[in-house]
Amino acid sequence: MTKDKEKLLVCEAEIVKLFETCRLCPRNCGTNRLEDIHRTHAGFCRESSLLRVAHVGPHFGEEPPITGINGSGTVFFSGCSLRCVFCQNYQISTGGLGEAVGLAELLKKVLEMIRRHPVHNINLVTPDHFFPYTFQLVSLLRQKGHDLPVIYNLSGYQSIGMLKMAEGYADIYLPDYKYTDSGLANRLSKCKDYPEVALEAIVEMVRQKGFLDSFENSPRMARKGVLVRHLILPGNVNNSLNALTTLYLEFGGALPISIMSQFCPVLPQRDKDLNRSLLKEEFDKVYSHALDLGFENVFVQYPDEPGSQTSDLLNLLPDFRQKYPFSYQKSLLPFGQ
Repeated sequence: MTKDKEKLLVCEAEIVKLFETCRLCPRNCGTNRLEDIHRTHAGFCRESSLLRVAHVGPHFGEEPPITGINGSGTVFFSGCSLRCVFCQNYQISTGGLGEAVGLAELLKKVLEMIRRHPVHNINLVTPDHFFPYTFQLVSLLRQKGHDLPVIYNLSGYQSIGMLKMAEGYADIYLPDYKYTDSGLANRLSKCKDYPEVALEAIVEMVRQKGFLDSFENSPRMARKGVLVRHLILPGNVNNSLNALTTLYLEFGGALPISIMSQFCPVLPQRDKDLNRSLLKEEFDKVYSHALDLGFENVFVQYPDEPGSQTSDLLNLLPDFRQKYPFSYQKSLLPFGQ
């Protein structure tokens, strides 16, 4: 038996342990995800131990030092441990879309993507409920000599224990910081403890990797560090103002942040404000607050007028029922799906 196979066997044994009483996310539901993998499970993420993936391919909707010219090599996992009611990826986060894949098959898809497209990184999107498989995937990529930075693209609602396990596999963390209003967090994501849990998780990520390194010298592709994202929710400007204030007080003005205005209603909402797009005055208030606080490294997604050419070009709403979920991908050469 080779050393590589010995390592994989150890990882597989650990996977069994981690899924048998699942505490991969802060909900700590303790569900046995190994039981009857073809049934819906009681765990919040609604996923069994069966690895499921919705899409593998280059993506051009991330921040410039992540996307670059050639795109970010994304792996979209099915299911989610947060399940926000407004999620634009609802087809896979709550809708159940995605295919069961073995680790070897996923590795093959990722290698094919790298071969066909010179992506700048490997971007694991919402992977926390499948963390053990991602650790295996990264190990295998490194064994094959690939040194692309690995991004863990996260909700912010992460377990400190699992983040400590991820330290050796992650190069870049892209966490959200969605809420400082626990009532809003409870209504929209059923996690009233989100504000404190997410802040502690981001502290751990920064401890591990520091701030995103693309700001240190002239503009270049990021290879290590943390960039925190915040999506402005229509009708909830105070939540955004408080989120930025909290981040500034905790990390200072050098923390790289991304202020996003891309909210788009994709499902009917009880909150009438969440059935509309963000207003320009709402965005302006939040953006001005970030500048007034003194944030130095800010990516800004400016709202566009409906129907404008820019708006059409930046329409990144995916349809995961399609082979190419993002509309711009149709202009790309096919990539091994």
